[in-house]
Amino acid sequence: MDAPLDAPLDAATPVVSAFYDRFPYPGDPLQDGPPPGYNWRWCVDSVVAAVDGALPPPSRPWRILDAGCGTGVSTDYLCHLNPGAAVLAVDISAGALAVARERTARSGAAEQVAELRLEQRSLLDLAGEGPFDYINSVGVLHHLDQPELGLRALVPLLRPGGLLHLFLYADAGRWEIHRTQRALALMGVGTGPAGLRLGRELFATLPETNRLRRHHEQRWTLDTAADANFADMYLHPQETSYDLERLFRFVDQPGLGFAGFSNPEVWDPARLLTGELLERALALPPRQQWALVESLDPDISHFEFFLRRQDSDDAPFAPQEPWSDEALLAAGGERNRCLWGWPSTALLGPDLRPLTITAEELALMEALEAAPAGTPIAALPMALGSEQRLVAVRRLLAERVLLLLRA
Repeated sequence: MDAPLDAPLDAATPVVSAFYDRFPYPGDPLQDGPPPGYNWRWCVDSVVAAVDGALPPPSRPWRILDAGCGTGVSTDYLCHLNPGAAVLAVDISAGALAVARERTARSGAAEQVAELRLEQRSLLDLAGEGPFDYINSVGVLHHLDQPELGLRALVPLLRPGGLLHLFLYADAGRWEIHRTQRALALMGVGTGPAGLRLGRELFATLPETNRLRRHHEQRWTLDTAADANFADMYLHPQETSYDLERLFRFVDQPGLGFAGFSNPEVWDPARLLTGELLERALALPPRQQWALVESLDPDISHFEFFLRRQDSDDAPFAPQEPWSDEALLAAGGERNRCLWGWPSTALLGPDLRPLTITAEELALMEALEAAPAGTPIAALPMALGSEQRLVAVRRLLAERVLLLLRA
C-alpha cells in the first residue's frame, strides 16, 4: 500500500516528484528476465567483503532499503544479486514507481527474494522501518532541498554496523553541466517537454568548437540518449553538488563513519602519476591523497562511497590489514556472484571489465563451491599444494572473484 504524500517533509518534494512523473528516471529499457550484467555495489555480500575484507558466516538474509528507487533499475539488481533478502524500495514519484513495478514484475525480481515492497514514500518518512543491513541511496540526497536531513533520516534505519551507499554530485566534473543548466534556466525553457526539445536544440545550435557542446558530445551523449536521462542532467529543478571538503563535512555526523569509496580506483594517485611524483603522493595521508586526485582530475563528476553506522566508541574505519598465509588457508570462501560468464577462465569481473583466471584458479573456486560451506581453503580436496593455493587465492582475492569467510 502506498503511503500518501500529503505533507512532504522536504520543500523540494512536490516539485521533484512532479518532475520525475514527467520524466521517470533512469530511462533504462525494460526487459524480460534478469537484468543485464552485474554491479557489485548492489550485492551486499560483495560490499561487506570489500569494506571488511571478509564476510560473516553463511545464513545472512540481508534486509535492504532502496531509498529513492526511481524506475527500479537498482531495485531489480538488489533482488537478483541478494537472493533471499527482504527488500523495501521507496520513491516519491508515482510515475517512476509504475515503471519500477513493471520492471521488477517482468524480471521476476520478487521470486528471488523473501519479500519485495515497492511503495510511494519519502525517505524522510520511514520511521518504524528497518533496521536494515544495507541502504542504497544513489543519486537521491542531492535532489533534496536539505540533503543533510535526508542523511539524518537514513542513519537511524541502519542496524549497528550496517552500511549505507551514497552517490552525490561533484562540483568539478559538472562545470559544463552547471553552465548549461543556468543557460537553459535563463532562457526560461522550463522542466517539461519544451525544455527537453530546446535543451537538445541548444547542443545542436552551439558552434562545434563550443566547450559545452564538445563536453556533452564527447562525454554524455550516450548517457543522455533517453529523454528522461537528458532531462535529469540538464533540466532538474533541484540539485546540490559538493567538493571533497564539503562532502566530508556533510557526512561528519554522530554515529556515522566513512567506510571507503565504492570506486576506489578513481581515487588512486597511481592512475595519474608515476615516479617521484607518485612516491610523494603515496606518502600523504589518505584524505590528502584524495584531495590531490580531486585537484588533478577535474572530470570527476560524482562521489560514490560507503558509510557505516557505528557507536561512538568504535574505532574509525581503516583499510584492512593483509591476510597472513595461515589465516588465508584457514578461511572459507564463496564465489562473488557478480561475475559474468561463470564458470569459465574468461569472465567479466565485478566492474564489468574483462578478466582472465587460470585453470588452477578456476579449479580452486569450483572445489570451494562443491565443498560444505565454510570449508577451509587448506582442506579443499584438490592436488594443489599450500604454496600453489596461496598464489591462486591471493590473485582471486585481488580480482574479487573470491570472497573470504571469517572463521
